[in-house]
Amino acid sequence: MIKTIATGLWACVIALLASFFAAQWKADVKPPVEESYLGGLETRKLEPLAIPMITDGRVEGYVLARLAFTADAAALSKLSVEPEPFVTDEVFREFYNNGKVEFGQLAKYNLDKLIANIKDNVNERLGPDVVKTILVEEINYAEHRDLQK
Repeated sequence: MIKTIATGLWACVIALLASFFAAQWKADVKPPVEESYLGGLETRKLEPLAIPMITDGRVEGYVLARLAFTADAAALSKLSVEPEPFVTDEVFREFYNNGKVEFGQLAKYNLDKLIANIKDNVNERLGPDVVKTILVEEINYAEHRDLQK
């Protein structure tokens, strides 16, 4: 009887020691760090925009846009301000100053030029090549009279 109990205790001690050393050995193994992830691109979404289109002192309609942008993660971490307000500001400026967008007219607009101007102006304000691309999730036009119903 004593031999059976001693053998059982011996097996338990060996199992516990083996588990302890296996856990210690596994804890020392560190996963490899991916450098490309840390210095890659980061995507940020802007709040939905409703840009009023004014003609002859009257609101004719609204440009409704959902945009996102990709930026260099390393450059973003060095900025002292968040870039989202600057991108939003440039979107409004582009539509009001340079866009001459007339969504009430069924005409094609050069979206590539609009996006390129926004990107260039933001990078001029924040620093070279902070914003890599501007992404259009959705862009629509709603006439003012349709919203009043």
